[in-house]
Amino acid sequence: MLPGIIIIGWNSIACQCAETHLRHPSVDIIHRAKINCGMSSGGKFDFSGHAHFLTFSCYKRRRLLDDDSAKGVVVNVLSSQLTQRGGKCQGFVVMPDHVHALVWFSEPNKLSEFLKQWKRLTSYSIKKNVIKSQPGYAGTIPANDPVWQRRYYSFDVVTEAMMREKLGYMHGNPVKAGLVSRPEQWRFGSARHYELGQPVGVEIGMPG
Repeated sequence: MLPGIIIIGWNSIACQCAETHLRHPSVDIIHRAKINCGMSSGGKFDFSGHAHFLTFSCYKRRRLLDDDSAKGVVVNVLSSQLTQRGGKCQGFVVMPDHVHALVWFSEPNKLSEFLKQWKRLTSYSIKKNVIKSQPGYAGTIPANDPVWQRRYYSFDVVTEAMMREKLGYMHGNPVKAGLVSRPEQWRFGSARHYELGQPVGVEIGMPG
């Protein structure tokens, strides 16, 4: 079981982090996307049954996800929470200081709790990782500062064209940041699924 404690000091560790395991996609179904959506209400409500384009950032846009193992934690928990809540992921990318994802749930009112738990269950492990991999940097962060910004942004996807646009935008993030030359070279995103048919740690599937 993943830990429930998330408020710990950046210069001390009080409990152990549980391991999570990667899940792998089995089919590429981007060309079978059938989306019938409307605009969201700013991430506050989830009554639409639509796919959501999500963005959330590290607190004060700190680069808390520079280390690959920290990015892996975000991917692992995304996979486990979607499985637990009956959700599907259409795409994602984990950057050094923020995350984008396209997700869909078969039932309403799932989004807010999903995001709450995604942030909660990653916070401890990310803090632990920063303390281990960047002790000097960790020492400059106030002990009670959170890992994630409190707010997140949600935008409902309304057409298949919009789905493709959002996928292209998120997959282009690592290229724009100068981290890779092509989207599929970035290990912590779904571009490899679409471009190369490779597993990305999260099962990829379209709404419905």
